[in-house]
Amino acid sequence: MRCSLRSWLNSWLHGCLRGFFALCLALSPTLGQAQDTYVVGVEDLDYYPHYRAKGGDYQGFARDVLDLFATQQGIRFDYKPLPISRLYPAFLEGQVDFKYPDNPNWQQDAKAGKSISYSAPVVQAIDGVMVLPSKVGAGADSLKSLGTVRGFTAWDYLDRIKAGSLKVQEVTAFDASLQQGINGRVDGVYMNVDVARYLLRENIQQPDALVFDAGLPHTQGSYQLASLQHAALIEQFNAFLAAQAEQIAALKAKYQLQ
Repeated sequence: MRCSLRSWLNSWLHGCLRGFFALCLALSPTLGQAQDTYVVGVEDLDYYPHYRAKGGDYQGFARDVLDLFATQQGIRFDYKPLPISRLYPAFLEGQVDFKYPDNPNWQQDAKAGKSISYSAPVVQAIDGVMVLPSKVGAGADSLKSLGTVRGFTAWDYLDRIKAGSLKVQEVTAFDASLQQGINGRVDGVYMNVDVARYLLRENIQQPDALVFDAGLPHTQGSYQLASLQHAALIEQFNAFLAAQAEQIAALKAKYQLQ
């Protein structure tokens, strides 16, 4: 009788434990399946409101969009800020799972022979010239000096720069370049228009001191998510962009992006 009772108690106890663990797994998916984590290589650059890496913390419109996608997919994105010169090698060598931003037209020589998956455009971006309001419409020939930030190339003006008809004045910070334009030390400032407007509004607190002259040569492109290894997730991200178009538009409005 004692053996039968002991056997019955053991069976009952094991059954209870199995039921308890099954309930835990059902109530807590993370116990049943580990959350997949992916590393996104990002630019260690203050390009706010698009993005910035501040004290190692990735912030801005890009972070909000990517985090929203990750949450809906039940995955995790870890962001790895790297200098631009190191970001592409890290991406192409597989040290990160994704790169943002990217574009099929960037660094084509370095990417030759690589099978890279690109998302649909996440946001549009314009690199152009900010000028004093009184100089809008004066034309490209009126530009004799152009302010830029060291490390950035004014691609739309390379021919003029090489010909010597346009002088470039480089500084180390975007707001310093804008100040040169405000003070008349350069005829125009070449940079991302969204970044320029943010700095004029929030840092310099002179939102109308310089304006974008759409009549001057400028480059319009898009920021996209890229991956060498995860084409299926890129497809899922595309579906997310389409399904959440209204929410993404609200985020663009929040960050005052085009």
